Amino acid sequence: MAHRDANPTHHTERVKGELNALIEHLREDITKVDDPQFKAMFETSAEVLGGLVKAFTHYEQKSEAAWKP
Repeated sequence: MAHRDANPTHHTERVKGELNALIEHLREDITKVDDPQFKAMFETSAEVLGGLVKAFTHYEQKSEAAWKP
């Protein structure tokens, strides 16, 4: 029987959870600071991390979309 850590989905799910928590944190902080550059930086960061979450999901689904530019 294969060890649970050998399953890539186990790892992608954990990392996606951490990324989603960070995305939520970034978006919450946007509402707390009144600085346009800060807001733009945090929103851009949240969007980039969202793209990573999407790529991990495509990998889990064995979708070719994860590897297309």
